[in-house]
Amino acid sequence: MANALTQSPPIQTVADLLARLGDIPAHRVRFQPIPGTATERDVIDVEARENRLCELVEGTLVEKTMGYEESALALWLATILMNYVRPRKLGIVTGADGTIRLMPGLVRIPDIAFVSRNRLPGRKLPKEPIPDLIPDLVVEVLSKSNSKKEMRRKLREYFGVGVRLVWYIDPKTQTVQVFTSANQSTTLKTGQPLDGGDVLAGFQISLSELFSDPTD
Repeated sequence: MANALTQSPPIQTVADLLARLGDIPAHRVRFQPIPGTATERDVIDVEARENRLCELVEGTLVEKTMGYEESALALWLATILMNYVRPRKLGIVTGADGTIRLMPGLVRIPDIAFVSRNRLPGRKLPKEPIPDLIPDLVVEVLSKSNSKKEMRRKLREYFGVGVRLVWYIDPKTQTVQVFTSANQSTTLKTGQPLDGGDVLAGFQISLSELFSDPTD
């Protein structure tokens, strides 16, 4: 996958590049370093130098963006998940800057990820900035800069490496799409419960609570 930009069909235009990456907005694609040549070192350096989070996809740095509302919702859910996971010593919950290597050349930053203890190297918290980790659960909070094609690509990647459960949360419609595979999902609406299934047995939150306004 890391060399895909040099494989057929060739990238001839910026439009080709954006389409390959998932029809993402052009402002999220960095041209320094030149697309197709970026490395994990560049991911680390950009964050250190500019405080910007980038995913690494096919040798290209793709900026991770999230609006204020999406950030607040992700933090709220991450806190609830952490309060369930940590006392039970089930594993690790990370937030929207938890960079992980899904495979060589592919670095993603889920808005929330849960990695069970059995999937942690030595059953311990990794110390490297971009660890090799396959989450059990991935959560993405959708924003206007996320295209449908981009999110379909992420689904294929997540389940392709062994993620067991994916939640796509849409603050605009107040719905959650629960994926148990890249092609199998259920959409939950306000009033219905969101549960952890086999991944986090016993965890549950109502969508009314999840989408509640913290100022009320």
